[in-house]
Amino acid sequence: MNAINEPLNLGNLLKYEEDCLNYSREQVTVASGQNLELGAVVGRVTATGKLKRFDPVATDGTEDVAGILLGAIDATLIQRDDALLLARHAIVASHAVAWPAGIAAEQKAAAIAALEARGILIRQSA
Repeated sequence: MNAINEPLNLGNLLKYEEDCLNYSREQVTVASGQNLELGAVVGRVTATGKLKRFDPVATDGTEDVAGILLGAIDATLIQRDDALLLARHAIVASHAVAWPAGIAAEQKAAAIAALEARGILIRQSA
């Protein structure tokens, strides 16, 4: 029998959020040149306020975690103003969080602590 592999969806990622007037979410702009998947950990460019993939060694603001994307967003050619960011007070499943390639264990631990400071908890789940 062949196994069916479905792509991750919001239900795989988001396990709890405060739903009082979308308290946990923000509509944000993703900078052009980005093609980000559901669950991508992102940072905010200080000069523009736009989001890019979290980069722990950057110096443009993206070294600080801003939150986790609640949907895939393709801003390869132009910036996108319709992205949803999980910014605060939520629980997400660890297996659905998308970290930058090559992130070191200590960088990931620091980013998880920064997310926890925002009230975003990462938990193991099936």
